[in-house]
Amino acid sequence: MMPSDQSRTLRRRSAPGPQEAEVHLGRSLLHVGKLRFSFDRNRQFSEFSYDQGWIGDSRGFAIAPDLPLGPAPFFASSGRGGDQRESLPGVLQDAAPDAWGRMLMQRLYGSGLSEFDMLTLTDDTTRQGALRFCDGEQRIITGEGAVPVPQLIDLEELQAISASIERGGDVSNQALRQMAGAGGSIGGARPKANVLDADQLWIAKFSSSGDASPVERIEVATLKLARAVGLNAPDARLMLERTAHPIALIRRFDREGTARIPYISARTALERHGTEQGAYTDLAQFIRQHSDNPLADLRELWARMVFTILVSNTDDHLKNHGFVYAGDGQWSLSQLFDVNPQPERHRLLKTAIIEGEPFSASLELALEAAVFFNLPADEARGLARMLARQIKDNWREIMRNYGVTGTELRSLEPAFEHEEMERALNL
Repeated sequence: MMPSDQSRTLRRRSAPGPQEAEVHLGRSLLHVGKLRFSFDRNRQFSEFSYDQGWIGDSRGFAIAPDLPLGPAPFFASSGRGGDQRESLPGVLQDAAPDAWGRMLMQRLYGSGLSEFDMLTLTDDTTRQGALRFCDGEQRIITGEGAVPVPQLIDLEELQAISASIERGGDVSNQALRQMAGAGGSIGGARPKANVLDADQLWIAKFSSSGDASPVERIEVATLKLARAVGLNAPDARLMLERTAHPIALIRRFDREGTARIPYISARTALERHGTEQGAYTDLAQFIRQHSDNPLADLRELWARMVFTILVSNTDDHLKNHGFVYAGDGQWSLSQLFDVNPQPERHRLLKTAIIEGEPFSASLELALEAAVFFNLPADEARGLARMLARQIKDNWREIMRNYGVTGTELRSLEPAFEHEEMERALNL
């Protein structure tokens, strides 16, 4: 009998020697396989193997492209002096904390945590994707003093805690536990937390002490702009919008109520490691091979790429693209996320448009690449022109609607008024 969501938790800390976790999936805790982990000084190792029952189950699927379904184990190692995160397969890295979450974990538990600790002590309820981790008695592994997921009413308190943590101020263990649990495994280095609105998880993003612009206002407005031009972006809204430090709320696309949706980053999809980069054409190839609706996903990805160029989003690295499981071993392009206009003079992308080409934010390269996305040249030009016209006609009004005005609005102009925009308008 499968354990229920009410399974009692196991509180565990790192200790020398091997560590193990049973890997489960979703609310019903389907048994997927086993993770074995060991570390020796600066080297960490893991072994993942599928459970024979999962291999033979009609619901069974490969949880990542580089972990094909079968009996053979898969190994990962950080290597001496290497990034210890590489001691886990990419799909498990996606389920572990990123920069903000890792800092919270270290503040709460101290330095010296292994990647196994980072992965398994992360709050189970808010962990990205659908993977879950249990001990040999099928008890969910979680951190010390786990606390319930915060509600919307707790946002101001969470904001105050995050600001104190950023400043390096004194924070109680209870506050750290609350923030570490709420932080979960959502990516990025900026302060953030998970909160519940009814039964739906949202990401709350807070201002950072180093912000020179109203980042939260701009991000919500940009997601609204993306939806306005027809892109598949999540619902987003501002809380405390009349204050100097509003909070951006963005609905999580790996949850549908209490249901958990498997997720992999584009980095995992492309089987990249360390600092390896990729290209949009690589993602197009993945979509052709693995998508449940490749034509729609290819068109959406190409349009996002052009949107990224036109709004000067320069943070489009492979962790800021992703795929959600669509059933039958197939993956769908996730909703758009982490799009932030940057009014920079020299605009370079983090993901190249075409493999082997420069990382320039170039409309010409995007049009050249259209064939890789099953877009005829005339259709691609028309789509780029339409996106440019709608962005140009609407960006100022949408930014004003979310409180970006005056000097702040004028400072954003170079992100939207530039040569690539003019080229698109004149196609």
